[in-house]
Amino acid sequence: MHLGAARPCRQPTPRPRRLLLVLATAATLLAVPVPALAGVEDPVPPGPPGPPAPSATVLEASAPARYAGDAVPVRLVLTDAAGAPVTGAPLRLERRVGGAWSEVPVAATDESGAATAQVEAARAPKDNRVRATYDGDETHEGSSTGLVRLALRRRNADVRLRGPGSVVDEQSVVLRVRVTTGAGDPVEGPVRLLRRAGRRWVEERALRLDERGRADAEVAPRVDTRYRARLAQRPWLARGTSTVHRLDNRPPGTPVRLPAGAPSPRRSLPAQARAVGEGPNAKVSRIPGGVWKQMTGRSWHAGCPVGRDSLRLLRINYWGYDGYRHRGELVAHADAVGRMSRALSGMYARELPIRSMYRVDRFGWSKRLQGADDHASMAAGNTSAFNCRQVVGRPGVRSPHSWGRSLDLNPWENPYRTSGGWLPTGWWVGRDHPKVAWRSGSHAVVALLRTHTLRWTYGTADAHHFDARAAGRTAGRGDRPDLPPECDHVVCH
Repeated sequence: MHLGAARPCRQPTPRPRRLLLVLATAATLLAVPVPALAGVEDPVPPGPPGPPAPSATVLEASAPARYAGDAVPVRLVLTDAAGAPVTGAPLRLERRVGGAWSEVPVAATDESGAATAQVEAARAPKDNRVRATYDGDETHEGSSTGLVRLALRRRNADVRLRGPGSVVDEQSVVLRVRVTTGAGDPVEGPVRLLRRAGRRWVEERALRLDERGRADAEVAPRVDTRYRARLAQRPWLARGTSTVHRLDNRPPGTPVRLPAGAPSPRRSLPAQARAVGEGPNAKVSRIPGGVWKQMTGRSWHAGCPVGRDSLRLLRINYWGYDGYRHRGELVAHADAVGRMSRALSGMYARELPIRSMYRVDRFGWSKRLQGADDHASMAAGNTSAFNCRQVVGRPGVRSPHSWGRSLDLNPWENPYRTSGGWLPTGWWVGRDHPKVAWRSGSHAVVALLRTHTLRWTYGTADAHHFDARAAGRTAGRGDRPDLPPECDHVVCH
């Protein structure tokens, strides 16, 4: 088979990138410089190294709890981000006092990165705020701890209450409060004086301690009273309470001394309210609505010979058997109440005592007397006047007390003779007492009441009974012109 002549092979044209690679390789191998190609930039040689960037820092502050007034060591520690101490660093420490920040001297950090400053702890928490700051340098960034509060330890409070152990009724004494810390420093500010009332302690008044830690309180209790002072807890001081101070109330007068073996009244009454105002301070008024409501159905009822308009209420101070001044009251006729008031005022002036003086309606209704219970009033030794009722021991006979002109005074010690015996007790028959029991017209009480036209009508047969003659009445029936006819010749209690 005849083959034609062979065609010469055509060589491929090299690409520029491949040519560049070949020339670069050859130049490297032969160490022959290769001219730069158009469009290719020479690399920029690196410059000298710059300073390193500042590293972050951490500033911590700590302080132990201390008492107010003591120096507090505030410890500052500065470290870098890796925890290594930053030494020789100047720090700034400030505290806030009175609304303004002031700088506290502090040294630069030592080899451990620490620095300490002394700050005095204040009593007010707002003055115990401190802040630490590091401004940084070329190699360390600044940092700040922000606000740090100094913790306070509370001191114990020593609260004392002093004063006399007794006070005469209606007079005053001064109680003294003194408060110091456990270290003996005086405490200023508020403190409370408390008073025992039943089972509770109530505030008597608020006091203020001066710069010496002292406060005084003038008190005038009318009964035996217990006091104590209490200090509230403060941020720097613990709560404190004084011991109880007892203040005994003593009578301004002389208590009655009764004979040995003298019986006490069969019925007990609470001590009447203490006196008000100076002297007897007698007050006469019309019958108030509340009093009339209490009287109605007891000491007054339908069919009584006098009504509300003819009666008056007497309130008066008197000396009690206990030596205290009390405030009593009774109801009497309008034309007799003035004489009773003057007679009782005379007894007050001479300190002739009365056991009690409650209105007789206090003792309730008595079915057998058809009025207030005079048996109960006598058994309590109670002084009274108006009582629309029957005569004790004589059913159906109206008592002189129904007109409001009769006064029963200290009945327990001055008994009344009935057909059934002596009331309220026979022990005092034949016995007297210079102030509270009388057996003759010469006794101080009988003589005094007689000067105010209050007659000792029945003598020792009804020793506690006195009568005031009705206004305008004259003698007309023997020696007892002001009594009901049924009482002309017998005792009508």
